[in-house]
Amino acid sequence: MKVTVKMIGAFVHSAGFSERTFDLAPGATTDELLETLKIEKSRPMIVARNGNAVVPGEELEDGDRVVIAPVFSGG
Repeated sequence: MKVTVKMIGAFVHSAGFSERTFDLAPGATTDELLETLKIEKSRPMIVARNGNAVVPGEELEDGDRVVIAPVFSGG
C-alpha cells in the first residue's frame, strides 16, 4: 500500500526529506512507519493521519497522508 509522509520542522533534516511516498505492507502501523523512518518513538512528536491525531500502533490504510511534527512550545 502507498502512504504519503510529510515531515515538519527538525524532522525534515533528520529524515532527509520533506515529503515522500512509501510502499508499506498491508496492515502496517504507525509504529512500523516510525521504525522505517528511523525515528525514535521516545522523541516528542505529533503524528497525524489524514488530519487526525493517531495513537501508537494505529493501522494505516492505502492512500493515507501522515504528517510527523515535533512538539513545539512557546507563546
